[in-house]
Amino acid sequence: MDPQPAADPAPRPETDPARIRALAHPLRLRLLDLLDAEGDLTATQCAALTGESVASCSFHLHTLARHGYVEAAPPRGRERPWRSVRERPSRYDPERPGSLRAVAEVARLTLDKEADRLHRWLDAAPREADEWLLASGLHSSSFWATSDELRALSAELERLTDRFAGRSDDPALRPPGARHARFFGAVSVDPERDPGPVR
Repeated sequence: MDPQPAADPAPRPETDPARIRALAHPLRLRLLDLLDAEGDLTATQCAALTGESVASCSFHLHTLARHGYVEAAPPRGRERPWRSVRERPSRYDPERPGSLRAVAEVARLTLDKEADRLHRWLDAAPREADEWLLASGLHSSSFWATSDELRALSAELERLTDRFAGRSDDPALRPPGARHARFFGAVSVDPERDPGPVR
């Protein structure tokens, strides 16, 4: 009797292409942003903040919950709010080729979303106080690095905002005068110089 072929190992949640692709929707990314910034929200509150229907917000919140990106928060009377699951990495895994396409889909949507936000920030700059303009910045640099050094830099960027942990969930931790801020950083090799093979 021939032995059964070994089944592929189950993908880790952060590299599961189906799970990653669940993020590849503009409204789902917007809902995650809202839950990160505002804390627990119901589908009705999400609808009011996004301009989408309650049914649409509810559907997308349930989809995010099914894939582990949000979870039910403690009920508030008859209200059933949702909250963000803060740790939600999505990573490419060479053993799961489909994960590269899924991560790229989400990355493109994220890049479009962040570029739009930065354009809105620049448009609003004339109405901002000087202290906030001087505290903001847009940074770009180029350098030569090994893959190990680039991986270490990416890890450092992931940890940069750890000092502000807890402030979204607990307003009492926010210092007087604090405003909701955003950080977007990207680390990559220059595709114009020595590109690798096509996958």
